[in-house]
Parts: sequence; C-alpha cells; structure tokens
Amino acid sequence: MISQLSLALVVLDSELKVRYANPAAEAFFEQSLNQLQGHELRKLFLQSSIETQRLVNALRDRDSFSDSEVQVIFADGRHSLADITVSSIEHQGQPMLLLEIKKIDHLRRISQENQLWAQQQAARELVRGLAHEIKNPLGGLRGAAQLLEKQLEDAELREFTGLIIEQADRLRNLVDRLLGPNKPPSFQWHNLHKVLEKIRTLLSLDEIADVQLVRDYDPSIPELWIDEEKIQQAVLNIARNAVQVLEGKGVIRFVTRIERQVTIHGKRYPLCAQIKIIDNGPGIPERLKDTLFYPMVTGKQDGTGLGLSIAQNLIDHHRGKIEVESWPGHTEFTIYLPIDKKEPSL
Repeated sequence: MISQLSLALVVLDSELKVRYANPAAEAFFEQSLNQLQGHELRKLFLQSSIETQRLVNALRDRDSFSDSEVQVIFADGRHSLADITVSSIEHQGQPMLLLEIKKIDHLRRISQENQLWAQQQAARELVRGLAHEIKNPLGGLRGAAQLLEKQLEDAELREFTGLIIEQADRLRNLVDRLLGPNKPPSFQWHNLHKVLEKIRTLLSLDEIADVQLVRDYDPSIPELWIDEEKIQQAVLNIARNAVQVLEGKGVIRFVTRIERQVTIHGKRYPLCAQIKIIDNGPGIPERLKDTLFYPMVTGKQDGTGLGLSIAQNLIDHHRGKIEVESWPGHTEFTIYLPIDKKEPSL
C-alpha cells in the first residue's frame, strides 16, 4: 500500500541517514533505495531551505513540524519545491524521523503564474495610464520652453530653457519605454537558433571581460512563427542583465529544448520551444522575486527597471511566458514559445 502512495516517504535514523524510502521518494530523489540507504540527508541536497538543526531538534525532543514551499536543490542541479512534514517515530526502541514530502512545483507554478499575470496586467495598465497623463503636459512644457528660449536674449537664461527642454526629452524617452513597443509585431517563420546566435554575437561585442557564453541547443526545434527583432530584444534584455550581475566573470548558458503540454495563461499548448538563459551569479535578492517583472523595479543602482518588463511584454505578444528560478550561484530565466504547425491566428 505504501509503495502505491504518490507522497514521498523517507525514514531517517538518529544520525539523519536514510533507512527507508518508498518508490515516490525514489522518484523524488531520482535514486533507488539501495543508492539512498545509509546516506546523510544533507548530502543528498546541494541546498535546502529546511535546516538540519530543526531535524536534530525534532529527533531530540520527539517533536514534529511542517514546512511549506521548501526549495530543494539537488547535487545534480535539479530543483524542486515541496511541502514537508517531519514526524518523530520509534522503531525497535530507536528514535527516528519520518519525512513526508509532497511536490508542489506544478500546482504552485500555475497558481503563481495566474496571480502574477493578473498583477502584472493591472500594474501595466496603471503605468500606461500614468505615462499618457505625463506625456500630454510634457509636450506643452517643452513647447513653452522653446518659445521662451526664442524670446530671451541673455545666453545664461537660454541655458536654463535648454536644460528644461533636455530634461523634458529625457522624461519623454522614459515614458515611451514605459508604454512599450509602438510598432506592431511582424511575424514570420524563423530559425530560433539563428536568432540566439545573433544575440551571442552582440554580447561578445560588448565589454564582457571573462564572461563565457555557452550554448546547448536542441537541433530538433522547428522554425517558429515569431517577430525576430522582438524575440532578440527580449532575450538580449535578460542576457545583458546576467552580464551585469556577473561583473566580468562567470558563465552564461543558452539552452533550448522542446517542452510538451505547457499551460500559458490558462491555455494549454501541445508543444513549446523552451529558451533558458542561465548564469552562475549571486542570484536574485529575495525582496525582488515577486515584483521582478514590474516596471521601475531594479536591483541595480543605476538601472531603470524596464528591461525585464519590456521582455515580458514582448514575449506576451508571442503568446508565451517567462519563468524564473534563482538561488545563490544559479539564476535561470525560461522563455516558453508555442510551436505551431501552421500560421496561427493571433
């Protein structure tokens, strides 16, 4: 009966070594029971948000506890999100711990995606409304400064009107970026890897010092119905953020794969192309994770916070989505683009 459970069960002894794991736990760790037995739990993870000391305390005090949304990173680079319940048990007079592990990656991802999508849409509409309200009087302000400049004979005073015009132009450019692309997409069939190779070339022309650009492509991905320029801009925005975060030293990997049965904003697609931009930088600060794609949100001192917001908008035009996973030493942006057999009706 236990072997049929979808809930992963792991029994730990007093040294926190694995003594038993059911088939669901074997699937979770991607190791057989023979491989798991005798190994310390902490050595099976590269990183986990559940502390070893809590397990030690539960064992000592014969206590139990639960922890939700525990991020687990395995030694092979896989990562998973799980709800974990730890219970104190006794076997043959020896205190042990029973771990119940329930993977929640898929359910949380769908729930979080729907919530973030609604929040981002609301934030985008708010920003667009504010941008239009700013842009209208800004034009009048600039025009008035130009007229005033023509009436002034004093060069020193004209310097002030020139400053007004210059700052009005700067604000107008910022507002234009907030409003997003004003040119409708031009869709055609394109080879995704040719687009990514252009991005690698553009990045290599930048001052990237000792940053390595590594590619891992799936040649089976067919041509996609995309706007080449807009996809290039979206990926470039993400990749340039990675370059800046690495501060001249590190690795950025471009990975492409085919993903099956992907849900994007409530609609299910049989096949999607997956583009991963992975860096080994310090990771995204926890305080920014929930608002990362909002306009004007940035972790950089001199950043505008528009790069990821614009990337999200460009991918939305392609019926796609962007997901992000991050922890110290690993940040992974994943772009999903539907694979069509014929020209879709957008």
